[in-house]
Amino acid sequence: MNSKLESGGRRRICEEFSPGYYGVCALGGMLSAGTTHLAITPLDVLKVNMQVYPVKYKSISTCFSTILREQGPSAFRRGWSGKFLGYGSQGACRFGLYEYFKKIYSNVLIDQNKSFVYFVSSASAEVIANVVLCPFEAIKVRVQAQPHFAKGLADGFPKLYASEGIRGLYKGLIPLWGRNLPFSMVMFSTFEHSVNFLYQNVIQRKKEDCSRPQQLGVTCLAGYAAGSIGSIISNPADNIVASLYNKKADSLGMVVKKIGFVKLFTRSLPIRIMLVGPAVTLQWLFYDSIKVLSGLPTSGEVNTDAEEYGPT
Repeated sequence: MNSKLESGGRRRICEEFSPGYYGVCALGGMLSAGTTHLAITPLDVLKVNMQVYPVKYKSISTCFSTILREQGPSAFRRGWSGKFLGYGSQGACRFGLYEYFKKIYSNVLIDQNKSFVYFVSSASAEVIANVVLCPFEAIKVRVQAQPHFAKGLADGFPKLYASEGIRGLYKGLIPLWGRNLPFSMVMFSTFEHSVNFLYQNVIQRKKEDCSRPQQLGVTCLAGYAAGSIGSIISNPADNIVASLYNKKADSLGMVVKKIGFVKLFTRSLPIRIMLVGPAVTLQWLFYDSIKVLSGLPTSGEVNTDAEEYGPT
């Protein structure tokens, strides 16, 4: 009796997409993004310094050993508060609003290709998420690349605002959109299509017929594919953001000219794939684990026109 009621409650939440459903998605996005970005802070310190000081730090090993020697182990914790709070806030908007917009656009754009719905849903969510993230990112990048600028958010915010005002906090918003909009659009679309592909062609069973561990395994594989591909697409804008915030150039055109078009794609790409791929995988795992613990299904759609897939 109780199991039937519980099952019915789960279906009702999912079908009606109640405020509670979106609340769980936002909470899951906040906790998953905040904790994973916090965990990879040392790698992020390396990435930012390699972007800002490419002549000094030509490889991951050189960057690590030089920073360790010159600044000590504490340098690899620099910017942790900006990553945790900033990317936690972004994650709440990114995941929660993606689910919200996907429901709206699915009802409005009935005849449109699924990929288009994923693109516009993730783009709509990301526009808002980056407005929330931008001030945190401004402080984080400065703190990581300029050891004497500030210790963290508490002293970094007033210092940057006093010297540059609101413009200083939002100077990188356009490049941030340039980095995160393509990343989010590719990431969510790749995740959705990867989930569909894995169930139809690898597992060859309905999602509902798989155990929770199996479903979370699909989430991890799809998450890694989504993060890796998204990091390649968004790498040029990531280099631009780091350069602008550390005053290596005053405009977008000057950044592109100074770095070079090809290097925008290749500079710090290996460490960014190392950074983003596992981070996004963990984000999706934590996110879906929170949804499962709340009585919700794991993320990702499986095409309804192939319900009865698998060997016959």
